[in-house]
Amino acid sequence: MNQTGHYLITVHGLFFIVSIIFSFLINRLFLKFVRTLGIRNQDDTVIRWGSQSKPAVGGFSFYIIYLLSVIAYSIFFDSNQVFLSKEFIGILLATMLGFLLGLADDAYNTKPFLKFLTQVTCAVILMVTGTEITLSYVEPVNYVITIFWVVGIMNSLNMLDNMDAITTTVSISIILSALAVMAFHQEFGSVYFMILIGVMAALIGFLYFNWHPSKMYMGDTGSQFLGVFLAAIGIKYLWNAEPPSGDLISARNLLLPLIVFLMPIIDTTTVVINRLMKGQSPFVGGKDHTTHALAYLGLSDRQVAMVFWFMTLLSLLLVVIIEKYLKNWTHTYTIIFSVYILLMFSLFYYAAQSVKRRKEKV
Repeated sequence: MNQTGHYLITVHGLFFIVSIIFSFLINRLFLKFVRTLGIRNQDDTVIRWGSQSKPAVGGFSFYIIYLLSVIAYSIFFDSNQVFLSKEFIGILLATMLGFLLGLADDAYNTKPFLKFLTQVTCAVILMVTGTEITLSYVEPVNYVITIFWVVGIMNSLNMLDNMDAITTTVSISIILSALAVMAFHQEFGSVYFMILIGVMAALIGFLYFNWHPSKMYMGDTGSQFLGVFLAAIGIKYLWNAEPPSGDLISARNLLLPLIVFLMPIIDTTTVVINRLMKGQSPFVGGKDHTTHALAYLGLSDRQVAMVFWFMTLLSLLLVVIIEKYLKNWTHTYTIIFSVYILLMFSLFYYAAQSVKRRKEKV
């Protein structure tokens, strides 16, 4: 290993360890001194699995360490990649808006339309500055897909944050998948590699307080920030990733983000379908998520978290297999991974439906 490689390992390793410690200390301080910040009024519409109100301040540590990651990169590496990149500035602005949206939602319980409009604005900022899904040769189609993706992931991670440690563990696995893709493409010196390490460390430090029985939640401040940040990373390294060879680029690039974000997508899709079938708004909270279905079927809160974490780690394994071994993409691979996605969706959707039928019989 050359001198540059040793430098990268040392800087990233030390920053990862320091960020975990810093995240732990920040959340410990919040827990000690901020007992009511992020706890909504009892008449608000948010419904969580646990009945006890707890501080929803974990998102602050995510955003603080996210900004520290940017500063650290500009110190140890190339500051031009940070301050002279229109694409990166766009991601900074979009994540800042997502963070502020979550902060406002935690404080004031913003209206669904205003939240939706702000999420669309996050997507537009990303597109204007160059972070756009390029799946189609027709530009308006790419715009629609990008907006749908950003808004969908922001809402998916927000909706998935309904039980202890679920969104935290799922987000860690998503970041690991993105880091794996970057590692296979030798992008260790990228600013995004440093930021992903920092945000993952922030999540690990927060997980100590968010594991069941949790002492605090990440709140919309955390889930909205993570939503727009991971959506942008998904666009850059999954949707727009170029395979080493093969003609079926579109099929591979469609399946790769679906595999990585599979569990949030399954949960949100299941909830939306079930609520629309009952004539209810998908934006109103409820205990009808796939996480809740597993709990109703007899799993403990910790076991539910472990199931979701296992499924996202399985997605990570599939990403590694795709990047390392499937050099030439074929129709066979498209069929195999499509069947896998449909099978996983059917399994969790069936669990939710079986619980629904049990309740109807009672």
